[in-house]
Amino acid sequence: MADILSQINPMLRILLIDVLTVAAHFAVKAIRRFSQRLLTMKVDGETASEANLTRRYPKIATIITILVSAVTFTIYFVAVGMVLREFKISLTTYFASATVIGLAVGFGLQGFVQDLVIGLTLIFSDALNIGEVVKLGDEIGRVDNIGLRFTTLINLHGQRILIPNRNIAVISQFRGGCIRAYVDIQLPEEVDEDEISQAIQAIAKGMYHQHRSIILAAPETFGIKEAKAGQWRYLRIKFKLWPGQMKIIEETFEERVVQVLKKSYTDYAAWMITITYKVE
Repeated sequence: MADILSQINPMLRILLIDVLTVAAHFAVKAIRRFSQRLLTMKVDGETASEANLTRRYPKIATIITILVSAVTFTIYFVAVGMVLREFKISLTTYFASATVIGLAVGFGLQGFVQDLVIGLTLIFSDALNIGEVVKLGDEIGRVDNIGLRFTTLINLHGQRILIPNRNIAVISQFRGGCIRAYVDIQLPEEVDEDEISQAIQAIAKGMYHQHRSIILAAPETFGIKEAKAGQWRYLRIKFKLWPGQMKIIEETFEERVVQVLKKSYTDYAAWMITITYKVE
């Protein structure tokens, strides 16, 4: 190829290189369009958007993105080298300079490289899955996207949180997307069981309708039970909570129940209510 170009008139040679450069540009555009078509192919009989397919199949999207980036870089790199060659710049010098610049940029972008490496690890190790609720550092949310630089969570307020992949050290997973809170309310002998039970259930239902983003399902009541020793009775209620939002039970619900029970039993105290949790 070099011998053929050297035998052509310099003006024609420059024109030919310009044509090859333009062709390389259009080749890159064609590759990108092809990659977009791959990312919007029909899934389950329906055409998926690129964003949806990226979320549903992050591994496929990542492989396509990496291949397209590699091919694009190679085409532009070779095209620039051919142009520089016409200005009597040695290709050996060009490659050496590119290597030095690449190393310098690499040292300056260590955080960026860490994001890429950890992002690839997250994608191909199945450490995170789209749609599951996780805790990453101090943030809790549903995984919306796993990218090469950022992992995106949607928290209980609907806020999108972009976390740099290099900041992900510990991953806490909530496979069922919630925490179960079991509240055992001890009932004194003096109170009317049916009346108190209905009042407490009304409190639980009211809180559910008031805090739908935190209490994820209608509370479930198990009825009044007796302790094994038969020394006291208790009413058990189960809540399904967004992870990290236990205070709404430990403080708000508990306080309202205590206030109701004190009307019938003035000595009732918060210690008579027991709360246990189960992560799902």
